[in-house]
Amino acid sequence: MSSRITVTAKLLNLALAPASGGRKRPEAAWRKTVTAVAKTHGRPLSERERQFTDEQGFALSSLARAAADLTPLGWQSVLSDVKGRLENHLRINRIITDHPEVLDEEIRRPVFVLGLPRTATTLTHKILALAEDHRGPLMWEMLHTDIETDPAVVDRRVRALARQIGAAQKISPMWEIIHPVRVDQPEESLFLLPHGYFHPLLRGPMPEYQRWLESRDTTPDYEYLKLALQVLQFGRDPKRWILKYPLHLNDMATIVKVFPDATFVWTHRDPATALGSLCSLLETAWAMARKRPDPEAIGELSLDLMVKAVERARTARIALPPESVVDVPYHLLSSDPHRNVPKIYEAVGAEWTERDAGNLDGALARPVTDRRHEYGLARYGLDLDGVEAAFGDYTKLVAGFNR
Repeated sequence: MSSRITVTAKLLNLALAPASGGRKRPEAAWRKTVTAVAKTHGRPLSERERQFTDEQGFALSSLARAAADLTPLGWQSVLSDVKGRLENHLRINRIITDHPEVLDEEIRRPVFVLGLPRTATTLTHKILALAEDHRGPLMWEMLHTDIETDPAVVDRRVRALARQIGAAQKISPMWEIIHPVRVDQPEESLFLLPHGYFHPLLRGPMPEYQRWLESRDTTPDYEYLKLALQVLQFGRDPKRWILKYPLHLNDMATIVKVFPDATFVWTHRDPATALGSLCSLLETAWAMARKRPDPEAIGELSLDLMVKAVERARTARIALPPESVVDVPYHLLSSDPHRNVPKIYEAVGAEWTERDAGNLDGALARPVTDRRHEYGLARYGLDLDGVEAAFGDYTKLVAGFNR
């Protein structure tokens, strides 16, 4: 565990402790935060904005109630996260009020890259987003969604967010090994989704919040995602959006309600291998937020959420046109990308050009760093037979894809 976070994290926990009493009174801490954000916003919150605010506060409080060992760093991290989501929500609403023509922007034929985490969704997303007529939302754009195009203003925002990311990497250098992120590159659309299983996955079990997620209609989340894309597209050359988040698996039926002409690119890998890698990633995330992460709790949560996600996706797929789902086997993509990537382009209706061929090696290159990322199911209370039984015939399906 000690290798997953640095001495810097321990020192920050000591420094932040006096200002982190809010984790014991999350509702009051959130009210104070909302008051400050609303004051900056400059007008009273609308009914829908208050609902958005209440739901973000519920996520924050659910974590605080569920995690008795939440660290000061973990508390400040999640508080900053939900505060940023509220600020972005209010910013988008202000833009729509000032420029209602944003709503006329058409989001055509978006591509959603999904699949179990650690199945090359990131690589697939990166490759597809490189096409000249494609565009993946950049991380900074999702954190600060705006119509601003002034290069100087944009540069200041990117630099500020890059400093924040750099600080996080100092806390846990393992992130640079497991999932390197850059603010000026396409990232997961979870940064634009108001809610999702990313909260419990990255910070630990949140039973109250998870039950709420199970019971709710996610249509408003994807309508909000569409609205953010319309803002990012406004005043710019419209391109085909390439979006990625592994757990879009849960919402394929909802996605086609909001984006009727969507295409799904589903990456597949042996579930046991993918799950072991996911558990290792989550152990790093939990180590930043909790004092005593339980590896077996990580395994239990990961298996439960991933099995449910695959089953929801397989059920939703039955009702979709066959051509709207493109299967990408991990083995075939990683073993011979120069042969198989053009096939993915063709399958999603994109043209493979010499420019794309020239960019492929750059997309495949990973940052020069220590790539060690060791993991095993046993550490997380899992075993091969149990994982394969939980996923049922999906394991055989993946094996067939990879032949």
